[in-house]
Amino acid sequence: MACPFSLRLILNVIRVHLSRLENIMSVSVSNSPELTAEQVQKILVQPLEQASVFLSAGPRIFDTDGSPVRVPKMGGATDVTWYGENEQIDDEDVSFDEIVLLPSSIKSVKTLTRFSNELARQSVVSLDAAIKDRLVKDVADKLDAAFLTGTGDVVGGVQSTPLGLINYDGVQTVDAAITLDSMIDAWGKLLSANANTAAAKIIMNPADFVTLRKVKQATGSNQYVLTPDPTQDGVFRLFGSQVIITSRIPAGTSVLADFSQIAVARDQAPTVKILDQTFGDYDQQAIRVTARYDAQPLNPEAVVVIAEDTEA
Repeated sequence: MACPFSLRLILNVIRVHLSRLENIMSVSVSNSPELTAEQVQKILVQPLEQASVFLSAGPRIFDTDGSPVRVPKMGGATDVTWYGENEQIDDEDVSFDEIVLLPSSIKSVKTLTRFSNELARQSVVSLDAAIKDRLVKDVADKLDAAFLTGTGDVVGGVQSTPLGLINYDGVQTVDAAITLDSMIDAWGKLLSANANTAAAKIIMNPADFVTLRKVKQATGSNQYVLTPDPTQDGVFRLFGSQVIITSRIPAGTSVLADFSQIAVARDQAPTVKILDQTFGDYDQQAIRVTARYDAQPLNPEAVVVIAEDTEA
């Protein structure tokens, strides 16, 4: 039975509106292959800063548009002298220094994860959450490996990856095994560098942490010297500084550092892009993450490395 004219007209109007709605949805924020800044901040940047040992320790982070970052720092001291009345004051030249972060030679951290559309539809878990957790951990691990122990790869005579904390030039060292006494020696050197002790943190390997954790007070009370922070779950303090445990630091090496005097340059925030067409011939989608970071100390003497056989 043919549809009445009025019914056909209504159906045509509905089809037009549905077509318009489909076009609107195809370019909406929720379906856009390029995630918005708010989404990236929520799903990657904040979890990344929490998962990364180095970034969560509190360095000063400078965001950039990709250009090198020049951070000024104090140069040498001037010769301040006592003068009497009407005596001529000598001129003093003030020297300035700076550190350069993210030169054009520094590479980016990049990763790409492909998955089938069948998996996206049939997964019994939240696939986007699982992939996000995987990407956050992988990027955090890669950055920590570079920021803590990286040797600064050199390609064509220029540095292409960040230099690690234990390999900074000009840091102070304590040539000794990791004991409570050597940690006190490190504290003495940190104080001599005019460091902010409130921002100081200790980074050590789990094996060294367990060794110190077993040290008991000499009073016969059978109490351990290294005790948890009663105000926070799972946080330990030694001589007032938070102890961060990570296997990224080699056993037998520990670092006491004022992280407020370490600068990190971030080339924008890590960028996440959904690739829903690139691998269309395989009926696959992909998530691509790119990030570009660099780090250097503003005051190398505010970093103290404790290890046997360190170079003075």
